[in-house]
Amino acid sequence: DTEARFGCKGGNKFWFGYKEHVSVDAQSGVINKVTVTKANVADARGMRHVCPRHGAIYADKGYCTEPAQTAATTKGCHLAAIKRNNMKGKNRDLDRWISGIRAPYERVFSKIEKRVRYKGVVKNFFATLMQAICFNNKRFAVLEFSTG
Repeated sequence: DTEARFGCKGGNKFWFGYKEHVSVDAQSGVINKVTVTKANVADARGMRHVCPRHGAIYADKGYCTEPAQTAATTKGCHLAAIKRNNMKGKNRDLDRWISGIRAPYERVFSKIEKRVRYKGVVKNFFATLMQAICFNNKRFAVLEFSTG
């Protein structure tokens, strides 16, 4: 695969391939936007593709950098990202609160397939988009059933 690249999480977990970026609605748990980038693209740089037009963004440690803050303010959003342990202004109580808000929507990421089946960014983006549509259809059925 000529488009795939090596990605790294932390300093000891490496993979070859692509990275998915997903935006989830906090009220309904429905996937709003998805994109696929090469694995060497940082999370914060990929956020500009899935950033909503307004509201708050509750994100993990990969989005606590300046490019993510810039992407959020450009779209008129407030970025509430968990700070890394070595960052100034680390507030563990605030981070725990943000994690509590994010926790119910982490199920989206647990259901997404971790391996890709195709070569190329475009084909993998289409596969990710189809997975998001299927996830949303299941989610809509749950929401419809619970509201009665």
